[in-house]
Amino acid sequence: MEGEIHNFIVVWIIVLASLCYSHTIAKFIPKGKSRFVAIFPIVCLFLILPLYLTSINLGCTTSFFIAWLANFKILLFVFGKGPLSSTPPLPLSTFIPLACLPIKFQKNSTSNNVETTKKATNSTFNLVIKIALLATLIRVYNYKDNLHPKIILFCYCLHIYFMLEIILIMVSATVRKVSRVELEPPFNEPYLASSLQDFWGKRWNLMVTNILRPTVYKPIHSMVADRISRKWAPLPAVIATFFVSGLMHELIFYYNGRLKPNGEVMMFFLIHGVALSLEIVIKKIFNGNFLVARIISGPLALSFIIFTSFWLFFPPFLRGNTELKACTEFIAFLEFIRYGKLISPTNITCPLL
Repeated sequence: MEGEIHNFIVVWIIVLASLCYSHTIAKFIPKGKSRFVAIFPIVCLFLILPLYLTSINLGCTTSFFIAWLANFKILLFVFGKGPLSSTPPLPLSTFIPLACLPIKFQKNSTSNNVETTKKATNSTFNLVIKIALLATLIRVYNYKDNLHPKIILFCYCLHIYFMLEIILIMVSATVRKVSRVELEPPFNEPYLASSLQDFWGKRWNLMVTNILRPTVYKPIHSMVADRISRKWAPLPAVIATFFVSGLMHELIFYYNGRLKPNGEVMMFFLIHGVALSLEIVIKKIFNGNFLVARIISGPLALSFIIFTSFWLFFPPFLRGNTELKACTEFIAFLEFIRYGKLISPTNITCPLL
């Protein structure tokens, strides 16, 4: 565990140095091909660095932040686009966290202050609810021997969702207090989705949605809009976006378990890309007049998502005992906080076993 923490520190020192280089080089090299050649080695480096981390909690977070978020933002920055591009240029103290963290700036206005206060109140309420639900879910694990494996798998899904919500709400509240930046909300009540388009575009994993839209969806949409009717231009853009998302998820899963990808995760996202495209086609054919009641469309969309997740998404995710590794690592961290010494996860028994 000591070696993992050492590698984690070294990796992030390299990340910070690389972002300093990217920020500085942009002052001397204009946007375009020349800047791409200068910064492309950083993109490759950010794909390699997660390989030096083997833990779930440190490795997964790092791989998502630098191999996905930072790389996509840097590629936009190369061509003078995205959140890192600004006139005048962003200061280094802003450039670095904006490059590798899911953050956005708060605008200083009265209306925004009111909105921020409302968001903070809602976040506190959501935090209390999620903690209560997570505590209840943990109690359910005591009866896992009497439950169907699919129910346990569903509990793991809820556990991951609740933990992400709790951690990021707490971090967002802290960042909001000490600085002028705010973490992007990772979710927007995905269980209230009325359709696949609503789920993927406005509610689930908004950090990924907000980075895929300018890097994949909009460029593909603009490129094909001149070749086919603008009415149908969103279709290939949607398929391309889900393809890239599937490719990046395969990469993140590989970082986590070092298991050879078998294409299940890619198939999951391609299926959803096709399904979402069909949904868009139906809406356009009927000009939005063919509407299914939300009370019907919502459960249908969620059922489709859950079914395909159990079929294609979670099997490769759990194949390397990801949930057990994450559990033992978390317990090791708690033991370190309690006793002040690091304990190898191999010497810890996870209560999920």
